[in-house]
Amino acid sequence: MTGHDYDAIIVGAGVSGATAAILLAHAGWSVALVEKRTFPRRKVCGECVAASNLPLLDALGIGDAFDQRAGEPLRRVGLFTGEHRLIAALPRHDHPRHGWGRALGREHLDTLLVARAAALGVSVWQPWTVRATTRDGLLHACRLRSAESGADTQLRAPVLIDAHGSWEPDPLEQRPDGKRVDAPPRAGDLFAFKGNFSDADLDPDLLPVLAFEGGYGGMVVAEDGLLTIACCVRRDALRSMRARAPGARAAQAVQAHLEAACVGVRTTLAAARPRGAWLGVGPIRPGIRPLSRAPGLFAIGNAAGEAHPILGEGISMAIQSAWLLCAELVPVRAAFATGEDASLRVARAYSAAWRRGFASRIHAAAVFSHLAMRPGSAGALLPLLRRWPGILTAGARVGGKVRCVVDTATMAAT
Repeated sequence: MTGHDYDAIIVGAGVSGATAAILLAHAGWSVALVEKRTFPRRKVCGECVAASNLPLLDALGIGDAFDQRAGEPLRRVGLFTGEHRLIAALPRHDHPRHGWGRALGREHLDTLLVARAAALGVSVWQPWTVRATTRDGLLHACRLRSAESGADTQLRAPVLIDAHGSWEPDPLEQRPDGKRVDAPPRAGDLFAFKGNFSDADLDPDLLPVLAFEGGYGGMVVAEDGLLTIACCVRRDALRSMRARAPGARAAQAVQAHLEAACVGVRTTLAAARPRGAWLGVGPIRPGIRPLSRAPGLFAIGNAAGEAHPILGEGISMAIQSAWLLCAELVPVRAAFATGEDASLRVARAYSAAWRRGFASRIHAAAVFSHLAMRPGSAGALLPLLRRWPGILTAGARVGGKVRCVVDTATMAAT
């Protein structure tokens, strides 16, 4: 089995992993980026990139490509629940060029980021799977297997970054028999679904939130007028939906429920045509996870922590958490390379910055999601929202739509 040494190994080439690879490579680090799937690939995601991230995409070197491909600027937010459709303005970001967010399918966004990383000299191991990780002195050793040839290899580095998806088994914590260890199922577990449609009837500048009993979701028009509808459904609610649609697949039962429970979905999809199969994943369990589990091992993106997707801020937290970690790693590269253990100092600084940036967002998302999943009990808020729709604007601001927790001037990637 051959071996390769790097300054850092990143496991997972989604938004967070590819962002970290770009930033470290630009700072002169040798980086291995490991991804088990072949790109481009569709992924369950709301696909909304908030305005606060667009200057970061410029700094990462993919801003122009994103601008050419993404959907229209998202200037309005909505709440679709039952027979009600409430609409308000989204807050404008204060950037001179990037006032509002836009949407782009993950099959395009992730591919752009990985291509940029490769152009900067990152070694992209794709499709390769992490089979085991061990410690070799001050180094992390990762044994990989090629999904195409079955060949094995080993990568070693003093820094190992976990950027895997929240609904996937942790590739850095394998059981000896290679099997996944799942937490016991709970009624409140969330399962996520995503469908794409063409010819849907939704204004391209509108970002509606969907609220229905047992779940919540959102819709957005992305590239080429393609509609994305994404939602999260509680395990117990999903069971009831499937019971009402015997013989249907889970995603079909979810779509039927959305159209029955929400007039906004029903009218949007009335003449729409599905583009590809519905995707589903889960369970996902929002919350804060350990940011550093061992010396030199750090988590970013969903592996670090995840807000309820009702905010549509998963991409924001992925990009910005990677930036926060790299801002701490880059200045101490020499300390890692010479054997001095700088990981504790990095872990403390990164953890503090992450919690300052995201903890309140996670707590706010939990409140919003529980209200959305109980529209009956929250019905008293509807008259208030009709009278003052600006409450939706304020909610979007609280949710982080115009807030960025990093400063591109501190570590520009171009």
